[in-house]
Amino acid sequence: MTENELLGYACEQFLGKSVIEIKSVILQTLEGHLRAILGTLTVEQIYQDRDRFASLVREVAAPDVGRMGIEILSFTIKDVYDKVEYLSSLGKTQTAAVQRDADIGVAEAERDAGIREAECKKEMMDVKFVADTKMADSKRELEMQKASFNQEVNTKKAEAQLAYELQAAKEQQKIRLEEIEIEVVQRKKQITIEEKEIDRTEKELIATVRRPAEAEAYKMQQLAEGQKMKKVLTAQAEAEKIRCIGEAEAASIEAVGKAEAEKMRLKAEAYQQYGEAAKTALVLEALPKIASKVAAPLSKTNEIVILSGEGSRVTGEVNRLLAELPVSVKALTGVDLAKIPLLQKMTSPQCQAAV
Repeated sequence: MTENELLGYACEQFLGKSVIEIKSVILQTLEGHLRAILGTLTVEQIYQDRDRFASLVREVAAPDVGRMGIEILSFTIKDVYDKVEYLSSLGKTQTAAVQRDADIGVAEAERDAGIREAECKKEMMDVKFVADTKMADSKRELEMQKASFNQEVNTKKAEAQLAYELQAAKEQQKIRLEEIEIEVVQRKKQITIEEKEIDRTEKELIATVRRPAEAEAYKMQQLAEGQKMKKVLTAQAEAEKIRCIGEAEAASIEAVGKAEAEKMRLKAEAYQQYGEAAKTALVLEALPKIASKVAAPLSKTNEIVILSGEGSRVTGEVNRLLAELPVSVKALTGVDLAKIPLLQKMTSPQCQAAV
């Protein structure tokens, strides 16, 4: 400061100190006031209203630095920042809000411009519509007048054309009636001819097809009847033949049966009369048959050789067989051959020795 009193304060405070030291003292004083003011403001107030923050610093710090003989001519906040980037975030929010407001402003401007443009186009279309309407009305009136004139002309033409066509139709109808009458006459003649042709064809078919077919059918019927009768008579004859054969065989069997019965009856009477002798005779009659059956396997043997070291061995075997024969017959028939005199002699030792 240039005032003597304040200049004396400055000399007391800073005389003998360097410029750097003087700057350091002033800076520390201002920093102290800055901290005090920061405690009374919010972060948003500091960041958004820097001019008010600088004004408060000048008001609070000016008396203190004035007592040092220093005058604050200008004080501005160069920058406000923090280590956690809170202020930068506020800036981003503000930037986004500004960008949003700008986009909204642009959109509103474009909307207003579009609305104004549409209003102008509407006004233009309204004017054009009025002009087109007037032109259309004039054109319609002209066309209606033309149509009225054309209708009158066409009506007259149509009446004339209709009268011509009506007269032509009447003439054509007369011609058609004449043609129909001619066709009716021709059709009647054609029908008469066709009826005669049908009668002729029917008679021809009767003569060439129906009569031969009926004759052939009658012939086939008669042949079928004949074949049927032939088969019936043949079957009847065959049945009669079988019946006669059966009766003959039955009579023959009956006669044989009667003869066998009579034979058996006579045998029974004879057996009853002769008793044991008859039984013996039956056994003797049956022995050859039994022997033939027993010897049947031996009939196929050419030679039997008995090997023995002794000559009397063969004789002994034969004697044994003969001695066992009555026992076997008695076991089969119940007749004891040993009691028959003739067989007693045959089975005696002398007879066996002779054999």
